[in-house]
Amino acid sequence: MLNSSGTPANTGQENTDTTLSALTPEGIEYILYPAGLTARGTAFAIDSFIQRAINIIIIIFFSSSIEKIFGIWIMFLFMFTLEWFYYSICEVFFNGQSIGKKCIGLRVVQNDGSPVHAAASILRNLLRSADTFLSFFHIALITISVSKGFRRIGDIAAGTIVVYTSSSRFIVSRRQFSPAKTAPITPPRRLSLDEKQTLASFAQRYALLGKERADEIVLPWTDSLGWKPFSSEADATSPSEYALGLAKNRTGGQ
Repeated sequence: MLNSSGTPANTGQENTDTTLSALTPEGIEYILYPAGLTARGTAFAIDSFIQRAINIIIIIFFSSSIEKIFGIWIMFLFMFTLEWFYYSICEVFFNGQSIGKKCIGLRVVQNDGSPVHAAASILRNLLRSADTFLSFFHIALITISVSKGFRRIGDIAAGTIVVYTSSSRFIVSRRQFSPAKTAPITPPRRLSLDEKQTLASFAQRYALLGKERADEIVLPWTDSLGWKPFSSEADATSPSEYALGLAKNRTGGQ
């Protein structure tokens, strides 16, 4: 991640973990700080403890059920869901973080730094069984140790990476306005598919850039999309706000 001066934020953790650069479709390069084996192992230990504690609670609760057979089936259903979908549910609904990752300050993202997709999260966690074959962690230890960005098999297959979040907090706290508050803007012409995809990608990554940097990056191609410094529609909008407004308009000029 970059700080306000355009240089990587110093968290102290990047001294032991390598850094990776990610290039967005807008041509913006920023730095990701992959989490190493120690941090990921600690997060996994916390999550495993939480899963076991929940399992114990489930067993105690359903073992006292009046309908023993029915209670056993429900118990196994809850335990199966917890075992296979705990991580995916957390990552999809809590911004790429399980409880253990949040405690350590980690997050799962796509290789380009964008938020993890539901399909990618499910795939990386279904392949957790391959990383922990026969309850041994030798495969995961080897792949995390030798792969670029400390990826296990699930990460490689799903195109994800586990990164530190501390270096991005400063960026998010400096946002001057929320993209959600930007009013939709009707484009002056029909947009091509590439333009729509670029606008959507820009809106998704706006929080990583900050308003000033976003204005600087987006200005060259917002001119071609109808933004004018003194037009009536752009009087109260910057280039980045205009691009966000176009991205928010679902009609795409049609």
